[in-house]
Amino acid sequence: MSLFENGWRAAGLQFHLTSLPTPYGVGDLGPSAYSFLNFLALSGIHFWQVLPVNPTAPALGNSPYSAYSAFAGYELLISPELMVRDGWVDEAQAEGAKQNPEELVDFETTIKLKSALIDLAFARAAKTLLDREDFGQFLGDNGFWLNDYAFFMAAKEEFGRGAWSDWPEGLKRRDEAELRHLGEALFRSILRIKFGQFLFFKQLGLLKAEAKRLSIGLIGDTAFYVNYDSSDVWANPKLFDLDERKRTNRMAGVPPDYFAQTGQLWGNPIFNWSENRAEGYAWWKSRILHNLGLFDWVRLDHFRAFSAFWAVEPGSETARHGSWQPGPGEEIFKACGSNRLNIVAEDLGLITPDVTNLRRAFGFPGMRVLQFGFGEDGALSTHAPFRIEVDNLVYSSTHDNNTARGWFELECDEKAIKRLSEVAGYKVTAENAAWTLIRLVYLCPGALCLTTVQDLLNQGPGYRLNTPGQARGNWGYRLLSFDLLNNQLSEKLANLGVLSGRDNLSHPNILTYLSVY
Repeated sequence: MSLFENGWRAAGLQFHLTSLPTPYGVGDLGPSAYSFLNFLALSGIHFWQVLPVNPTAPALGNSPYSAYSAFAGYELLISPELMVRDGWVDEAQAEGAKQNPEELVDFETTIKLKSALIDLAFARAAKTLLDREDFGQFLGDNGFWLNDYAFFMAAKEEFGRGAWSDWPEGLKRRDEAELRHLGEALFRSILRIKFGQFLFFKQLGLLKAEAKRLSIGLIGDTAFYVNYDSSDVWANPKLFDLDERKRTNRMAGVPPDYFAQTGQLWGNPIFNWSENRAEGYAWWKSRILHNLGLFDWVRLDHFRAFSAFWAVEPGSETARHGSWQPGPGEEIFKACGSNRLNIVAEDLGLITPDVTNLRRAFGFPGMRVLQFGFGEDGALSTHAPFRIEVDNLVYSSTHDNNTARGWFELECDEKAIKRLSEVAGYKVTAENAAWTLIRLVYLCPGALCLTTVQDLLNQGPGYRLNTPGQARGNWGYRLLSFDLLNNQLSEKLANLGVLSGRDNLSHPNILTYLSVY
């Protein structure tokens, strides 16, 4: 059943796992995630959207969209409390991973402490690990990406954590004899990495099961491009636009837009679409179906690149000068072999009719953001509250935007404030701007509305998660406790859900709207 049939409406919250409150310096898949699910259930909210859960590259600012693998999970999200419960470590060992509460994640310290704890668990489990039926099943189900990833990460550690392009020539070329030789030497390290992945996916599966029990759907996220220094590029170099030395040739980015006057130069290698096509898009099919197996829905970031993408020449310092190149279009989604894919198309920015036609051909919902609906073209904007079409997820703000209050304080001119006040029916101020956008996002025609925890708590610009184009200082936002996400706020949201028809009383079995892959 389609998300948009029969006038179905629901509400969701976007809140990344790392932002959850825990005593371990970063949010994870443990008890705080279950507490958050309970808050959603009490609030009449049936969807939780997170950012990508892949292992991030510290050198690239720990962005969830810059990962060492398009398939692997981030060890940082493994819960020490669940490790204790399941007998992998004892309470004294877990105690050593705790940190003093800080509002921002200290990624460097937290990665060290969490990795050391998983090392202790592995040391305890190593002798019997290969005899465990569940571990063997995990290896068999995920070998298509796990073997390359585990080797890649073990080799990175062996060679001083540098990029794979600096490895010995035979390993760069994936010479079978050299791979076998190093693989034997690094057997224990490779097994340790596989063990970490086993823990991650086991905990994520349990969280998804609890969400399903509470009739809450999990919305995942996946980047369009992958890092050059990733197991994906190392293992599949012909699928990417690399030069004769296997270095990045043309680079990914976007032209100047709302977020950046000189565009955004991401630096990732673009795809070699002719080679992907020749292989029947096998890598892409595996990637999409893998993510749809982890979540009920998956947001595809930078969806417009499936239609056409911005290619920047090597050596460019900004993305201002590039060219549009044709993407693979509908071929990838047809290759997935399903009549229905629970995909959300991130279609923000410069969107042309071909992009809209592509997402609608497969019934993918798009995205709208209310903050974009009060500019000079507000009367015609597809982001204006009551012009938003039903086949969209609509947001008060997203991870790439300022918070609602920050937007009002720093980005709204007098005309925008006047338009917002006219739509709201009262004078909008910095104090009530966030809740105004929340009310409007609930009342708008979009089938699924989402807000953020920052907006629920009326937090200002200092609490935004990411500033596009800014290399440092992003992704660290977290709650220190759930004190403010209380019963009073739950009741307020639940009442708004009833007022806006998002309470689903006429559709009690919301799970009929969630695919199981």
